[in-house]
Amino acid sequence: MAPKRLSQAQADEAEIENQHAVVTSTTAMDRERDDEIEAALDADREMLVETLGDEPPGDVTDADAWDDAIERLAATGKDHLAETMASKVEALRERAERSYPSLLRLRFRPEEPFEFVPGQYVRISYEEEAPRVYSIASSPNREVLELCIRRVPDGELTPDLCDRTVEGDDIFVRGPYGDEFMLQDPSERDLVFVATGTGAAPFKSMIDYVFEEGLDEYEGEKRDVWLFLGSSWEDDLPYREAFLDLADEHDNFHPVMTCSREEYMGDWDGETEYVQHTLLKYLDPDCVDTDTLPPDTTEFVGSEPAEDIDARIDPENAEVYVCGIGAMCNSVREVIEPLGVPDLYYEEESYG
Repeated sequence: MAPKRLSQAQADEAEIENQHAVVTSTTAMDRERDDEIEAALDADREMLVETLGDEPPGDVTDADAWDDAIERLAATGKDHLAETMASKVEALRERAERSYPSLLRLRFRPEEPFEFVPGQYVRISYEEEAPRVYSIASSPNREVLELCIRRVPDGELTPDLCDRTVEGDDIFVRGPYGDEFMLQDPSERDLVFVATGTGAAPFKSMIDYVFEEGLDEYEGEKRDVWLFLGSSWEDDLPYREAFLDLADEHDNFHPVMTCSREEYMGDWDGETEYVQHTLLKYLDPDCVDTDTLPPDTTEFVGSEPAEDIDARIDPENAEVYVCGIGAMCNSVREVIEPLGVPDLYYEEESYG
């Protein structure tokens, strides 16, 4: 049997405890974007007026008016334009109709010191709602713990956390849990983190800890630390500004953000592909045998990336960590497995 990693041994030493904690702050990480959404549709309204010759649709949530206008646009022979507009309007409508906030930073201070290692999670209870588990997003070097909460519209706990928690509230904490999804022992390998949405939470803990503890160096040599983080919208990228600030401090940290819908708002110049395809853009093409990759992914190897980063990834000299919904993890694994990353250096945690 292989010896335990240092982080696993540390996790085993941390006792699971029950204790109360006091909320120190709640901060929305997303923002209300109604004005941006309506502004993003102004050019479409103008085009509809020019083409159809009548009053344009109003608010994006007026689905009947927009659907009717798009249907009449298609009838003029502009099928592709109508299809593109329909996709845009549907995406913006979904965004406009969702509750705010939908992405929350929740910080709290346990009554007693709380020991954990990056990658572990806790179970929390708030008032009378059933408890739920969340990855810890803060570094173990912080006294205040932090969670990244995504609102589940019909959920039992997350709506209350998003809408009702305030500084001074009491929550009940049990943990830490988990002894598998955590950092490998230090080595010369570069670190590659891949996440969507709140899958970034354990990576915030890990990456902060890596730089705080000097684990981005091994035997005097810098290790490149990569983060590929995807979401639909720019303000749904958890900790985006914090990661960019960290990159300003460390030239070996390379955060790459990708958003599938943000370009509908007009000024997104980052990546727009799925995270697994974005990752392929930043591989060293000389280290990749594209014949081993799924056929629909080979075009991304060696293609022009959106971010100006000099470094590239050698899969055989990387340890890879993946966290997010199951479908995303499966898709990442399909491109990672053929690249030569040893199974020993591939860590995955999926949910949903």
